[in-house]
Amino acid sequence: MILELVVPGRGSLGSSASPSYQRHRYPVEIISHCVWRYVRFPLSFREAGELMPGRSALVSRETVRRWCAQFGQAYVNGLRRRRPRPGDTWHPDEVFIKVNGVVTLLGG
Repeated sequence: MILELVVPGRGSLGSSASPSYQRHRYPVEIISHCVWRYVRFPLSFREAGELMPGRSALVSRETVRRWCAQFGQAYVNGLRRRRPRPGDTWHPDEVFIKVNGVVTLLGG
């Protein structure tokens, strides 16, 4: 059975990059969400584990470290592969324009 690795909000990373989740104590959703949080956001192993009680799971930082070592590369490859697509929205908070040779800041 091949499980498809899904990153929340990012779609599938493909079945060829799917690691095996067999013989793990936690469900696939808990493992994948915890690893995704660590890879995607600037969190430590401890912070990624402390955020999991919101999903009714108590996870130690060592467990998160092992999961990231085992499954993290598939997430990193998927995030690097994803390029901006039509429909992706960018909202700059500062814009500099030049009017008659004078640089002006809009927004901010």
